[in-house]
Amino acid sequence: MSALNIKKGASSHSAYDLRDPHSEAVETHTLAVLVDNEAGVLARVIGLFSGRGYNIESLTVAEIDHKGHRSRITVVTRGTPAVIDQIKAQLGRLVPVHEVHDLTVDGPSVERELGLLKVVATGEKRIESLRLAEIFRASVVDSTLESFVFEITGAPDKIDAFAELLRPLGLSEVARTGVAALSRGFA
Repeated sequence: MSALNIKKGASSHSAYDLRDPHSEAVETHTLAVLVDNEAGVLARVIGLFSGRGYNIESLTVAEIDHKGHRSRITVVTRGTPAVIDQIKAQLGRLVPVHEVHDLTVDGPSVERELGLLKVVATGEKRIESLRLAEIFRASVVDSTLESFVFEITGAPDKIDAFAELLRPLGLSEVARTGVAALSRGFA
């Protein structure tokens, strides 16, 4: 029997998970973990990753239920399908964890990244950087006579493209936050 050449996740037209769990292909997955909002929970979740040698590419944490004292930890990590399944199982066993969702395979989701870019420019370069910011829908969050700080949200490719166009105009610093992701069926 020949192996299926499916890169990641299940087919959108199938009820079956068609991934080969023994595949050695490394995939990127976004995991949303619902946890109790209390001291030490984030350290326990992160400790699970570091203690087993798993890498975290992006991490965001936000309170989602003030009355219920719950937070969502969104983690982007890479691994083979077997490693990702192991990470999800180990996260699910932690006491303060209520739910673990793999947004990469659980259905449609929205992912956004935030970037802050500082441009040091005067004259025509200053005007051109403002034109580019308008095209990319970036906001000016700080301005001096010599520089701008732009805030931009979107896919990582969009932020990379904006940064590359600003580089010859005087881009001096870039700060990026992790990926924030929401699934349609996940609260």
